[in-house]
Amino acid sequence: MHRVVALVRPVQSTFELGCAAEVFGTPRPGLPQHYTFATCTQVPGPVPTTGGYTMSVPHGLDALDTADTVIVPGWLPVDEPLAGPVRRALLRAHARGARLAAICSGVFALARTGLLDGRTATTHRARADQLRRAYPRIRVEPHRRYVDHGDVATSAGAGAGLDLCLHLVRRDHGAAHAAALARHMAMAPHPDDDRTPYAPAPVPVSSGQALDGLLAWADERLGTPLSVEALAARLGVSPRTLARRFADQLGTSPGAWLLARRLAAARVLLEDTDLPVDAIAARVGLTSAVNLRRRFRARTGTTPGAYRQAFRTR
Repeated sequence: MHRVVALVRPVQSTFELGCAAEVFGTPRPGLPQHYTFATCTQVPGPVPTTGGYTMSVPHGLDALDTADTVIVPGWLPVDEPLAGPVRRALLRAHARGARLAAICSGVFALARTGLLDGRTATTHRARADQLRRAYPRIRVEPHRRYVDHGDVATSAGAGAGLDLCLHLVRRDHGAAHAAALARHMAMAPHPDDDRTPYAPAPVPVSSGQALDGLLAWADERLGTPLSVEALAARLGVSPRTLARRFADQLGTSPGAWLLARRLAAARVLLEDTDLPVDAIAARVGLTSAVNLRRRFRARTGTTPGAYRQAFRTR
């Protein structure tokens, strides 16, 4: 069982901690439980939260010595120093192979360990300049929802923390399990793409509901020759209007969304079936094995065959 430990501190943000607890610590009927979840803090005991209540944290920093994943769910105020024992505990965990993940302002805690020096990281747009000034050796890219280096990961705004947590689940247990978990959490599907902007502009409720219906309709027809024009016709709008709605609500284009959904479906089939690559390409609407291989490599950096072998080996 993979052990996830969240490092909390006073005053702890409830939403960022809730992101990690929902993904890694909440049992869900019908889904296997692959993780255990716990919280720890430098001084065990009562920890005040931004929600106006105090939570009891029974574990100290020694809990990080047995963690497989350490989550830093926010760090407020962001200029709060990292105590020596906390820094040493994080570095010990990293040195023995635990992965460290920061949600939103939690990146400031990881930055103080030096583990992000020379690397790319993300955080909330409102704090990006502050992070750049304080840690010039970090390449800050606030437009990305999350950045994962394998051993260290960061997320943008608090909501992007859910995306990061689900991405880690996808890495550990495959796209199918992560998608099932997202559905159980009633989260709308989104492309497995950390570069999709995470803060779309608000839109009228009526158009949002219409687009949700279109996404579900398209998801059921990925194996058919869908086009952007067909999507626009289904919604009764012009391709230009459709593109504007996708940009406003999803931060991407209709074509990019459609390709991402087809590749996500291909990943599930590679994990769960023994279908040949050309058959998978036909099922997800990518026409040929050559096209699937090209698109798959561009998105994931590997081939469908290598992805299947790596997943089966894991």
